[in-house]
Amino acid sequence: MAGQTEMSFWDHLDVLRGTIFRSVGAILLLSVIFLCTKTWLFKVVLWPSQPDFFLYRWLGLDFRMELINIDVSAQFFVHLKMSVLAGTILAFPYIVYEIWKFVAPALYDNETRPVRQAFLMSSGLFYLGCAVGYCIVLPVCLMFFMNYTVSDAVVNTISLNSYISMFISMVFLIGIVFEFPTVAVVLSHLGIVTRRMLQAGRKYAVVVILILAALITPSDPVSMIVLALPLYGLYEFSILVCKDKPAEIE
Repeated sequence: MAGQTEMSFWDHLDVLRGTIFRSVGAILLLSVIFLCTKTWLFKVVLWPSQPDFFLYRWLGLDFRMELINIDVSAQFFVHLKMSVLAGTILAFPYIVYEIWKFVAPALYDNETRPVRQAFLMSSGLFYLGCAVGYCIVLPVCLMFFMNYTVSDAVVNTISLNSYISMFISMVFLIGIVFEFPTVAVVLSHLGIVTRRMLQAGRKYAVVVILILAALITPSDPVSMIVLALPLYGLYEFSILVCKDKPAEIE
């Protein structure tokens, strides 16, 4: 193994505690910074609800959405929630680095390099997923639901909490789901998953991806397809980067 010194259970627990403490500390530090930059933070968060969002301008759409607050404390807690979320997103590479430092000593020498490369890839995939959610999936969902009514007598008036809940689902959760290739690469180099297994599981993967897209999105067919397409692309990418045969442990 890469780490030769034997450690007891309590030693591992102490190292894990340090990893969690430093990761949470980084999130809290960045969250405080975002708490102090409320104007800039919510310009970014609320931009997809505004008519000048770049996707609406590119498509030539006149999209308008009014947000209201119906809870006395909602704006404060939304500010707090989005500050922590933004801090978590920005701290993601550091969190991955801390996880890598924790697991690296347990790896065999022939596993260290490929697993390290997978961890390096994970941050890029996470931010790609957040970008897809923010730039494409969230605006498509907003356009669909804002233009859908059961009657002309019912006007769509969206609460701030409702918008923020959709924002978190469409941006952060999609970023997490985009980590699938990272997981596939690690499992491949550990000999648990092979390229042939993923190729044989394509038809099952389509079903799982559609179910996952339905869980993340509000389950309308448009947003489901918009999310399912890049997720299936990630599955095919995972097939390309995985090994044909299980890794041999030296």
